[in-house]
Amino acid sequence: MARAIMLQGTGSDVGKTVLVAGLCRLAANRGLTVRPFKPQNMSNNAAVADDGGEIGRAQWLQSLAARAPSTVHMNPVLLKPQSENGSQIIVHGRVFGQAKGRDYQRLKPQLLGAVLESFERVADGADLVIVEGAGSPAEINLRAGDIANMGFATRARVPVVLIGDIDRGGVIASLVGTHAILDDGDRAMIAGYIINKFRGDVSLFDDGIRAIEGFTGWPCFGIVPWLRGAARLPAEDSAVLERLARGGTGALKIAVPVLPRIANFDDLDPLRTEPDVELVFVRSGERLPADASLVVLPGSKSTISDLADFRAHGWDHDLQAHVRRGGRVIGICGGYQMLGRMVRDPLGIEGGTLETPGLGLLDIETEMALEKTVRNSQARSTEYDAPLAGYQIHLGITRGPDCNRPSVIIDGAPDGALSADGRIMGTYLHGLFGSDAYRARLLQSFGLSGERRNYRDVVEQALDEIAGELERHLDPGWFAGLIG
Repeated sequence: MARAIMLQGTGSDVGKTVLVAGLCRLAANRGLTVRPFKPQNMSNNAAVADDGGEIGRAQWLQSLAARAPSTVHMNPVLLKPQSENGSQIIVHGRVFGQAKGRDYQRLKPQLLGAVLESFERVADGADLVIVEGAGSPAEINLRAGDIANMGFATRARVPVVLIGDIDRGGVIASLVGTHAILDDGDRAMIAGYIINKFRGDVSLFDDGIRAIEGFTGWPCFGIVPWLRGAARLPAEDSAVLERLARGGTGALKIAVPVLPRIANFDDLDPLRTEPDVELVFVRSGERLPADASLVVLPGSKSTISDLADFRAHGWDHDLQAHVRRGGRVIGICGGYQMLGRMVRDPLGIEGGTLETPGLGLLDIETEMALEKTVRNSQARSTEYDAPLAGYQIHLGITRGPDCNRPSVIIDGAPDGALSADGRIMGTYLHGLFGSDAYRARLLQSFGLSGERRNYRDVVEQALDEIAGELERHLDPGWFAGLIG
């Protein structure tokens, strides 16, 4: 069996995903066969694994960091929130069912077998597996039947490194509190801890390390600084959208309405790296900026529900005004469905609303269907005759006169739609802006230079930069023992 280590956090969003990716790249740079694993993820940012099926986008990124083919077994259970208290459940890359929070707690013990099976597959032939937990092991109200943190670690006998986020404050209390609240068996799984997101003079925390060791007996494996390279990586979930600062003063302003069930918004990351682009994420209570040249409607896990929120914010009126001013609109997946005349859900797949009018900017209609399209695809833009590479994850069939002007050819078949004047465009293809030639031509159509920049190189360089930082700041003896 491969060596394995599990990174768990004192809370959500402490930086586990980036640390796992960085450690995967560091181990890969040392010549090891390393693979990531996350027993259970909750995110609407999904990817299509190389072997087909859905996994969390974070595990796809970690597999890239590990220089390993992605597989559905790297994330055997994926929860995709589609309401305030309910999620779609993906097991081994396929739809398993839907459940509300309390029902899912009862279901988890049944999924442990699938998780352990996947872990064995991932570990087979690997030198090292780096496992990412979810949330915090201190959520002892969820410990019974747990498959995401200590429930997995104790069954698989994987030692745990606890991650504390000093940037949010209270890191000593969070580490000591986790020690205090865990039972003896879970506490014994923790080998030590890492302080993450440190800014300033590390020596100022010397007393903090001594205090933590005094209360817990745990060794500190390192203090990791604020990793600037993390900003150039795809974000794991929509929590990060609350922290994304408004862009600079780029020549092209692109507005993105942020809806409650936004999905696969990392489609937009390549645009954030463009120096001439100001990407503005518009939140509840704000208006779509009148000076935006382009509005992008990203994917949604619940198109009908998000359409209702879109109207509740008054963004439908803002969007109509944007179009009257000559502005352009691109809709991706759920955003594409919203642009049509009607969205129907006769089987109630998304909930109780069986149909709702769309935004009426494309002459198309969408009907939800049980079968889900999940695949990686090669494609071509009909607008710019530019090659595209991306993926599809969607429910629904879209038809209508504007589909006779497809925006994209995917795997040889027409997809999407263009308005007669070419200013409104929709497609089911995720990864549109990640295609360098398409992105360059799009920027050129707005009068920018549109020099071709290799977005994948940006991500690869960020991963190598993060790996270098971890090598400098983590205890060399601990890491040497890990990869030993």
